[in-house]
Amino acid sequence: MMLDALLAYLHFIAIFLLFAFLTAEIMLLRGEVDARVAILLARCDAWYGGAAVAVLITGLLRIFAGAKGAAFYAGNPVFWVKTGLFVVVALLSIKPTLTLIRWARQARADASFQPPPAAQRALRRTKMIEVHLAAFIPLAAVFMARGMGH
Repeated sequence: MMLDALLAYLHFIAIFLLFAFLTAEIMLLRGEVDARVAILLARCDAWYGGAAVAVLITGLLRIFAGAKGAAFYAGNPVFWVKTGLFVVVALLSIKPTLTLIRWARQARADASFQPPPAAQRALRRTKMIEVHLAAFIPLAAVFMARGMGH
């Protein structure tokens, strides 16, 4: 019981961190992106990626070491919707991550670096899609916790 509660807590913390860093990126992209902001965005994105890995690891621990057991999750279609959303958000984040790594590299080489405004808008749009899709993942979890899908 204690292990299950601890795993749930760690999973929630990882989810909160994921949303915090994703929101920070979106807010930073609202303003002008210069070299300093480009480097900060890349750092936030690295933390966002780390939080996503923590969500995945703690989620797997909940499946395989938690009280409900793997059979509870494997047979629940809501779990697969939740998992699918997580995968879609992860796949959507690949291109922005590569863009932010490139921007940070350019910013370190040239202090006057500024990405094109259109690229900034496109990146922010993708990040907004990510956060909106990610918002449905906890909803699926709430449904599962209330027995939906079984």
